[in-house]
Amino acid sequence: MQGGERYFSISNYFKQTFGEKTIKLSLDAGFTCPNRDGTLGTGGCAFCSSSGSGEFASSISEQIELLSEKWPHARHIAYFQNHTNTYAPVPVLRKYYYDALSDSRIDGIAIATRPDCLGEDVLDLLEEINREHFLWVELGLQTIHPKTSEAMGIGYSLDTFHEAITELHRRGIRTVVHVILGLPGESRQDMFDTVSYVARIHPFGIKLHMLNIVRGSRLYDMMPDYVPFRSIEEYCELVVDLLEIIPEDITVHRLTADTQRGLLVAPEWSYRKRTILNRINLRLKERDTRQGAKCGAHNQ
Repeated sequence: MQGGERYFSISNYFKQTFGEKTIKLSLDAGFTCPNRDGTLGTGGCAFCSSSGSGEFASSISEQIELLSEKWPHARHIAYFQNHTNTYAPVPVLRKYYYDALSDSRIDGIAIATRPDCLGEDVLDLLEEINREHFLWVELGLQTIHPKTSEAMGIGYSLDTFHEAITELHRRGIRTVVHVILGLPGESRQDMFDTVSYVARIHPFGIKLHMLNIVRGSRLYDMMPDYVPFRSIEEYCELVVDLLEIIPEDITVHRLTADTQRGLLVAPEWSYRKRTILNRINLRLKERDTRQGAKCGAHNQ
């Protein structure tokens, strides 16, 4: 963190690394998921929308053209977002990854996947790419609590997650861990325990994702009246508390949620992303605290 920054955002990491504003371009390569194609299930994780949590994905050229007027000198990361982006034969994965990297406007790739879709051959490909290109791999942890994981139909254990991220770290590949805040049945302490686990395994980055109930998800069918957080203030206070236990060198990629307003059911105010982020920053300042403040004296 630098100057008055109170958490280590991925945007600031990009500026330090690439020297320019860097934008992630969300891509849908047409992959599916073992939790959708019948291998493990057919409905996906209970909280996922029908599009696989990538409602904003489109092509590289479309997005660069759309954003170039505002950020004409920006750098770009190709983000394979929708569904499980290592769930295909390696020759298919190789073509998609290297096609993106062959575009002179792309400075690296980010790949979102499940920890149970990282076979040895896939890991070898990722290690090969990582030697020559900027890369990170995103893994959905969501929660460390088996009861919640089972209820949400996630389909893999904490042991599977731990084995996958340990192997990625052994190969020197950056990892970003997804955590969902507000899952049904989870207490404040449950959420702290999950984030504490992530802090201990020390990935490159973390995403704190506020649970959104969206139309088209199994969770909406199961619990149409469930509201994860009653107010912006309640949610923001929790996020500030969690930032304090995240080591200051872990990049923060997300502090809230991105959902199309037309799909959003609850919290009904979740689409107000800028308001939520401003409130988090305000509370950090008002409390005179920062990311890593409760990680020990070396983080002060």
